[in-house]
Amino acid sequence: MTDEAILVEGKAKPRGRFPHVRRAGDFVFVSGTSSRRPDGTFAGASADPMGVTDLDIRAQTRAVIENIRDLLKAAGGDLADVVNVTTYLVSMNDFGGYNEVYGEYFDETGPARTTVAVHQLPHPHLLIEISCVAHIPPKEAGA
Repeated sequence: MTDEAILVEGKAKPRGRFPHVRRAGDFVFVSGTSSRRPDGTFAGASADPMGVTDLDIRAQTRAVIENIRDLLKAAGGDLADVVNVTTYLVSMNDFGGYNEVYGEYFDETGPARTTVAVHQLPHPHLLIEISCVAHIPPKEAGA
């Protein structure tokens, strides 16, 4: 099928009525993805018994990119197929840590990228969300 909406089993359920991934021909659009786990907790976010939170941009960035990798695999692709990335950071003070981890996955031959600061994301423990577009031609039947 060349046009389909995909909900990926084993990943955190979207917090609205939209798919994890939408295929349109050779292009795969990944909805905004966070470090949220299927059980509702967040990688890179913890709180001590007093409720003081510890938020780690590096751990969240790594988890987001790994979540995106899993979503792309469900559509028949991988991170190497990504052609465009849009990143939303709650604070540009986290840009350095985000950029460091991003560089572990992509280099100057990778996708085009835009990074913007936003006022907030859907949960106060989230520092980052990423959406992307990948070019993944459908596999031929029998190939």
